[in-house]
Amino acid sequence: MAESIVRLEGIRKELELSRDVRQTIIPNLSLDIFKGEFVAITGPSGSGKSTLLYIMGGLDKPTFGKVWLDGQEITGIDEAEMTVIRNEKIGFIYQFHFLLPEFNAIENVSLPMQIRRKFPKKEIRERAMQLLDIVGLENKYTNRPNQLSGGQQQRVAIARALANEPKVLLGDEPTGNLDSRSADNVYQLFDRLNRELNQTVIVVTHDEDFANRAGRRIHLVDGMIASDSRAMQPVPA
Repeated sequence: MAESIVRLEGIRKELELSRDVRQTIIPNLSLDIFKGEFVAITGPSGSGKSTLLYIMGGLDKPTFGKVWLDGQEITGIDEAEMTVIRNEKIGFIYQFHFLLPEFNAIENVSLPMQIRRKFPKKEIRERAMQLLDIVGLENKYTNRPNQLSGGQQQRVAIARALANEPKVLLGDEPTGNLDSRSADNVYQLFDRLNRELNQTVIVVTHDEDFANRAGRRIHLVDGMIASDSRAMQPVPA
């Protein structure tokens, strides 16, 4: 039986616009995402996609409801503890790569490992190079971000997100700033990570081609699940 890696139960998210006015972003949403799934979350602007992703990753908290990550309820955890959990279990990729401009590719990928201290110092550089090899940048180890194309910068960001062996890889419009060829390369990379490493991948995207090629597509409208469909493949066991 498939094992849930992210579980949302009765999630409601409200924004306080003023003392007397609250806006509901997500009215009541429950959802399970299973280990080894490749999920695309789509929907019109303002449908709550990014809010939902940030709640899954502990970057935002629901107004009501509960969230579980890898079997642990994270709803009421304080920010200091949540920071540790995110660094251990979640890899984030954003629309903009957020690489440090003064660091080369190896140094950018090494940074999360240096913060967490999961790997011995002598292994961090070697692991960073292995991750850059995985994303196809074996000849760009010492390049700084301004010496890389947009697609290459995003691949460094993906390698960095994988640095601490996350349980879940979360992407917020990771191909939003890329041309179609670079976007396709990023999709193929996610797909390969999912198939070969059984990496759970959850991506918010406006890219229809990207979404249709994922193993599961969840479409939001007004903060509610309008459709939830899987490609013709079994849910990972």
